[in-house]
Amino acid sequence: MDSSNRQAAAKAQERSSDAASETLLKAAPTQSDEVKLSEVAQKAMQEPEFDRAKVEAIKLAIQQGQYPMDTRRIAENFMAIEKMIQD
Repeated sequence: MDSSNRQAAAKAQERSSDAASETLLKAAPTQSDEVKLSEVAQKAMQEPEFDRAKVEAIKLAIQQGQYPMDTRRIAENFMAIEKMIQD
């Protein structure tokens, strides 16, 4: 096969490949991504944002040692967490 015949054969193969690709693209159904949130997530999205000023005030009080800590309540909550972990 001479050079011109090889080039013609290559072009013909390229055209048929392109046509096949176009057919596949046209035949493929279009898909759209859709995300469905659970009821809990939807509710969380509707909740108001946190009070940044209050958070900053609490952080400052903790840093200055002025935030009241209920050590008994903290200990009880740690115990509850430990029980959940063990189960």
